[in-house]
Amino acid sequence: MTNAFVINGGKPLKGEITPQGAKNEALQVISAVLLTEEKVTISNIPDIKDVNKLIELLGDMGVIVERINEHTYTFEAKDINQDFFLSEAFKAKGGGLRGSIMIVGPLLARFGKASIPKPGGDKIGRRRLDTHFLGFEKLGAQFNYNPENGFFNVDASNLQGTYILLDEASVTGTANVVMAAVLAKGTTTIYNAACEPYLQQLCKMLSRMGARISGIGSNLLTIEGVEKLGGTEHRLLPDMIEIGSFIGLAAMTGSEITIKDVQYKELGMIPDVFKRLGIKLELRGDDIFIPAQDHYEIETFIDGSIMTIADAPWPGFTPDLLSIVLVVAIQAKGSVLIHQKMFESRLFFVDKLLDMGAQIILCDPHRATVIGLDNQVKLRGISMTSPDIRAGVSLLIAALSAQGQSTIYNIEQIERGYQHIDTRLKALGADITRI
Repeated sequence: MTNAFVINGGKPLKGEITPQGAKNEALQVISAVLLTEEKVTISNIPDIKDVNKLIELLGDMGVIVERINEHTYTFEAKDINQDFFLSEAFKAKGGGLRGSIMIVGPLLARFGKASIPKPGGDKIGRRRLDTHFLGFEKLGAQFNYNPENGFFNVDASNLQGTYILLDEASVTGTANVVMAAVLAKGTTTIYNAACEPYLQQLCKMLSRMGARISGIGSNLLTIEGVEKLGGTEHRLLPDMIEIGSFIGLAAMTGSEITIKDVQYKELGMIPDVFKRLGIKLELRGDDIFIPAQDHYEIETFIDGSIMTIADAPWPGFTPDLLSIVLVVAIQAKGSVLIHQKMFESRLFFVDKLLDMGAQIILCDPHRATVIGLDNQVKLRGISMTSPDIRAGVSLLIAALSAQGQSTIYNIEQIERGYQHIDTRLKALGADITRI
């Protein structure tokens, strides 16, 4: 029997909540420890399945991992067992974790070879890995797929810097190619590079380790290869998706919530998008304070046409928060068109919201129009299943705002990305039980 959350909704919450360390940054910077034999200390690591699995995988490879406290680890990748990469254990663990692709770039750079099983992952439409492989090939890596054991064997004994135009501004793809390039011979130029704060964090960390990277924060990175990298200390940013989720939660449940230590300057346009929905928020130091609001009104464009909120590569609005914006719009006054450009099946959870009483027109797999209820009608609690991480939290927010009892199944999906979410919401006064 899988775990589920039972939620009695419809009551306001109150208090402070601190966002966890950023999951997507964690997967990149933890992989980067493979680039050096010296000790690397990383703090503010979130205690979630995807990250813990990656840390465990590094341990299996021979990295000396020490847990200093709940959120701080040291890693020392002195002796890596190369045979492990052809083992069934690696196939089982590496195949079940999308983040495992992130170890390929560092391994190629440092050892000149790697083997990887075909990867698995999230159910949100096709997530291609071509960007990673094409980037490695441009640097001179050669791939051979072995259908007998299901592994890609990669030879990268002679990585050479080159000009790379990425076919999409993939965050993980950019990160992987950057990690491969820092130890390649000569200069690598990556154009159409992703420039998310998490990627900037990785580049800054690599620079402290001795890498030579310029253009950090732009979509044109120039990397001069070096002989070797040393150790460093690194602290993860807070998770911007959690911060956005908590802003949405506060608005939809009419709660007064303070989100602590948000690194506001790294949030890009996230606060502004929530303000467009009519949500009041103010910056106090580095905390976001959201007052209790019984009413929030969606702005229209200047010419009076309906507001559209769409995702775009950074510094545009992150696709991971569109599900949250969609749910929060349900109780706003006014209408909004949500346009999810990046993934083709992320909007399919709206059927659950319709069952709860939301007014949403699903135009096609990428677009949904939400007609706000303005709190005139409350959502009603239902039983539902979470299809992916972000939809899971959106449904959780809907349930907390609904009248009556909701049950959410398949919460493993939520817990891949959000640590101890039930305990943290309980501390704000939420009526949520794990069964």
